[in-house]
Amino acid sequence: MKASMTNLNRRQFSRNALMMATSLPLAAQSFAQSSNWGDIERKARGQTVVFNAWGGSEQINAYLAWAGSELQKQHGVTLQHVKVTDTADVVKRVRNEKAAGRSSDGSVDLVWINGENFLTMKREAMLFGPWAESLPSFKYVDVDGKPTTRIDFAEPVQGLEAPWGMAQLTFFADRRKTPNPPRSTQALLEFAKANSGRVTYSKPPNFHGTTFLKQALMDLSADRAPLYKPYEAAAFAKTTEPLWKHLDALHPHLWRGGKQFPASADAIRQMMADGELSLAFTFNPNEAANEIAAGRLPASVVSYQFDSGTIGNTHFLAIPFNSKVKEGSQVVANFLLSPTAQARKSDIKVWGDPTVLTSAKMNPQDAALFNTARAAGQVEKFASVIPEPHGSWVDPIEKEWLRRYGA
Repeated sequence: MKASMTNLNRRQFSRNALMMATSLPLAAQSFAQSSNWGDIERKARGQTVVFNAWGGSEQINAYLAWAGSELQKQHGVTLQHVKVTDTADVVKRVRNEKAAGRSSDGSVDLVWINGENFLTMKREAMLFGPWAESLPSFKYVDVDGKPTTRIDFAEPVQGLEAPWGMAQLTFFADRRKTPNPPRSTQALLEFAKANSGRVTYSKPPNFHGTTFLKQALMDLSADRAPLYKPYEAAAFAKTTEPLWKHLDALHPHLWRGGKQFPASADAIRQMMADGELSLAFTFNPNEAANEIAAGRLPASVVSYQFDSGTIGNTHFLAIPFNSKVKEGSQVVANFLLSPTAQARKSDIKVWGDPTVLTSAKMNPQDAALFNTARAAGQVEKFASVIPEPHGSWVDPIEKEWLRRYGA
């Protein structure tokens, strides 16, 4: 019964997502009709695009440096990477500029974004568009196989941001020490009980920790439908009750008795590498492979996902309403969405970020760019994606977690 309900909820989400997305191509086409791509490219030449993106990874920073070099050579566009630690700070800055009347001279031209940050910018009319589906490279996007390329945390994208990469909650463990890792939320509870102090998760609002909470909530919910609708205070207690009961049972068996939580998934990965923990988790299915290739994890580490599926989403590129160089920003986004750039980004030796494209829509030469040999540590069998709940649920869940467990 539990499995059939899960499948029903997944089908219900897919139907709802498709219904919400039906208006998107029309919106994008109307924008495309008024914008000639050749004109956009000509106007973009000589422009400098200020790209606000997370700067905490040397691999990602190096990839963006490569992209900047290619954009300069191919399009005459300068890419300036502003390294940020929290996209919410970028959202606040754009909001302040809007309040100050800065409608055409914003400090941000392109932003790496998704989830509640996108929802906030969309609701407060802080985004330019629609534009994303008019990009020439959008024709390669796997909108059918990856519906989250049009739905961001259950919120219709409506051409206001371009998909850039995929993410899915993935666990990893050293098979020499943990030959049978837990493959469900309930199994993880039993594993923690049998291996006290060997499991933990990062402290919310760190997004890995919040994702861990959402995974448990989705797995424990008999009816996921309320979570795919905008947050309602009246429904919060009943909807989240299974999560808190589960955490009350889990926490006493966690690292340091659930009284302390690591600050990040990176810290958990290091604790696992040092032998302090049995498990780690990530939102990049290729992270363990990256770490093995870099010599920071042994080749015996394996990646896996829960049998019934794990939380997954798409991360995007958006243009604030007051960008000074909207043409250059679109050219940058189009390049980052191209098969060449996406194939390089998905290479674990470069970044290992899964592509939003499908080779079925490419010519044979472009499709061949993605034919790389499987590396040690990569997921052997991907589970189904559980789409994110609506972005408006994130903040209430985090606040309630902090109230209960954060002291």
